[in-house]
Amino acid sequence: MLSVAFIALLIVWQWGFAVLPVAAALTASVGFIATLGRCLARLDREDGLLLLALLVFSGVWLADVSRSGVWPLPQGGDGGWLPLWPLLAAGLLVWLRGYPPSQRGWLLGLLAASLGAGLIAGYERGWVGLPRANNSMNAIPFGNLALLFGVLSLVAMLGRLGSSRCRARWLTVLLGVAACAGLAASLLSGTRGGWIALPLLSWLLYRNFRPLLPARFLWAAFGVLGGLLILAVCLPQTGVAARLLLAVDNVRGYYMAGETATSLGLRLEMWRGGLALFTDRPVTGWGEGGLEAARDALVAAGELSRGVSDYDQLHSDFIDTAARRGTLGVISLVGLYGVPLLLFSRHLRSARRAWQRTLALSGVVIVAAFIDFGLSQSLLRDPRGLAGYLGLCIICWALLKAETSPRSTVSALESP
Repeated sequence: MLSVAFIALLIVWQWGFAVLPVAAALTASVGFIATLGRCLARLDREDGLLLLALLVFSGVWLADVSRSGVWPLPQGGDGGWLPLWPLLAAGLLVWLRGYPPSQRGWLLGLLAASLGAGLIAGYERGWVGLPRANNSMNAIPFGNLALLFGVLSLVAMLGRLGSSRCRARWLTVLLGVAACAGLAASLLSGTRGGWIALPLLSWLLYRNFRPLLPARFLWAAFGVLGGLLILAVCLPQTGVAARLLLAVDNVRGYYMAGETATSLGLRLEMWRGGLALFTDRPVTGWGEGGLEAARDALVAAGELSRGVSDYDQLHSDFIDTAARRGTLGVISLVGLYGVPLLLFSRHLRSARRAWQRTLALSGVVIVAAFIDFGLSQSLLRDPRGLAGYLGLCIICWALLKAETSPRSTVSALESP
């Protein structure tokens, strides 16, 4: 139930990213000692690799905090102790392997998250008149996560269509509606970085469902989403076309006139500064707190635009991690992304059942989406971004392992 609530409320409720994981941790800890044997008995080598990736990422980050004496300042100031969160995720993964979440709950959580995000975005843009939908949080994680929930809803819908034993057609239809709602919320948030992921995610869906579904189903699904995207671009009220044209102007102005007083101009300037700082300290980086001081020194020397000092991160998970924690940090980040991507991909290649393929593909989509999101935003330094990545990964992984276990029964997608 807590897993369902976490998915459903991650971006719908302002404190869902923190309250629900803590509640799950407290619930697990109550009977953890008594049930530890059962949980550990379910673990295998794949689980060990995933746990190792979580522990290494947290360990490197905590070591950096220890040497610098500074904890990361979460974006927006509404979360904290971020380096400890992967440790919490590791503990919850062990518990979820012994007590897997509900399969039907995964679908209902995606429905609530996607539909809720769509309704909130429509209300804020259409009724309140906000320039960007954000649900009282940073518009970037709101838009990125809404897009991810929409794509995951589409994966679930196509998976149900590809199952010969699927019942409850109303749920399949609602998942299609939720996919459109999630995409619409992302468009109304004006979050351009996430839109770059759409072609890659669409290709993943087409490639993996093409052998299972009639071509008309795939073309109908992508046709509806494509029509929604075209409509959003064509309608000036959405602001999508204006945001895209502004991005082109920002990039042109930066490279042709050195203009940095723009959204993308500042991003490009931060990336340039971050790479320069990484080059100066490639092994250990500048550390939490030290990065800001080193960046401001470059600003004072006239090597960077003054606008970059207004931000507490470098708007790229890869560049920010490299500048703060050096090569060790980059290795830990690659492991955090690469290990689950490898494991989900392995199961995707060997999947034989519709629900198994759906979960494995969902895992690949989660990791691929966050890699893309991290190219233009330090999303893992955002409390909702980090909670979303860790939570969705371990819940999806626990469901997948329960499905592939010899003890698994007929799945929710294939049940009456």
